[in-house]
Amino acid sequence: MKAVLLSGFGGLDVLRVGEAEKPVPAAGQVLVKVVASSINRPDIVQREGNYPPPKGDSEILGLEVAGTVEALGDGVTNWKVGDRVMTLVGGGGYAEYAVAYANHLMPIPSSMSFEEAACVCESYITAFLNIFMIGELEDGQTIIIHGGGGGVNTAGIQLVRALAPNCKIIVTASPEKIDRVQELGVDLVINYKENPDFTGIIKEYTNKAGVDLILDHIGAKYLAPNMNSLGYKGKLVIIGVTSGIKAELNLALMMVKRQQIIGSVLRSRPVKEKGEIVAEFTRRALPKFADRTIVPLIHATFPIEQIVDAHRTMDEDAHFGKIVLKIAQ
Repeated sequence: MKAVLLSGFGGLDVLRVGEAEKPVPAAGQVLVKVVASSINRPDIVQREGNYPPPKGDSEILGLEVAGTVEALGDGVTNWKVGDRVMTLVGGGGYAEYAVAYANHLMPIPSSMSFEEAACVCESYITAFLNIFMIGELEDGQTIIIHGGGGGVNTAGIQLVRALAPNCKIIVTASPEKIDRVQELGVDLVINYKENPDFTGIIKEYTNKAGVDLILDHIGAKYLAPNMNSLGYKGKLVIIGVTSGIKAELNLALMMVKRQQIIGSVLRSRPVKEKGEIVAEFTRRALPKFADRTIVPLIHATFPIEQIVDAHRTMDEDAHFGKIVLKIAQ
């Protein structure tokens, strides 16, 4: 089968399209004929050699796919060949075929294209998990979502608007993305280049009350302003560490304000736990995609042969929304 392969770890030059062995579904798995996948930040980290796949998963890049069921592993009874599905995969998304656990699959609503469906599983489930299941955001609360314009950020904004419409949403963004972030219906956009310490802005906006939840992939650089911006019983959920892994923390302030810091990664969670997350997402969020309340934001679609251009777009942070990789023509 055709797949994106790595000649080593590093920059764009290690990417190439070649032939790989077609996977075979094990018990409890299905084989998906992939129509589209998408580019996610963890793919870049893996390409650079810093994010190996979980044991037993494919070493081919790609964490989500959309396509049709090609074959069923032993014991799978709730799907049939030909079903339109989207799913998380531990690896292997950049290929013509990928295997996935049956309990990680979701049906693609008839209103959605394969390209749109390829955007859902990694970014939207990540945002849903950390905002609603872990962060326990309630309608009427206030949230900060860092990284304006990125896949998880735009997914988070759309999910909050759809599932908790009375929440206040604050986003940090680069100057060139501020207007587009504002168009998504957020309440406050902060230019992070002009305001790397956004504490004062948050205190003024919330009348010193602080926010209830922060979703952060920056890490060390933002730890202090994040904690200073959290209110009483506020939660900081960290899903990435692009600025580093070490920073000082004022433990006394955290104790007095009864704040929580929670680390979260989706990819390495046990199969059963991922299935439970997918089930909750299917129940609460998928109907919003079916009725087009939420429409995935696609920045660009690249054929698999243009994988270098697709990764370059992610490397340069030149995208707004998702970057789709078209596998089947």
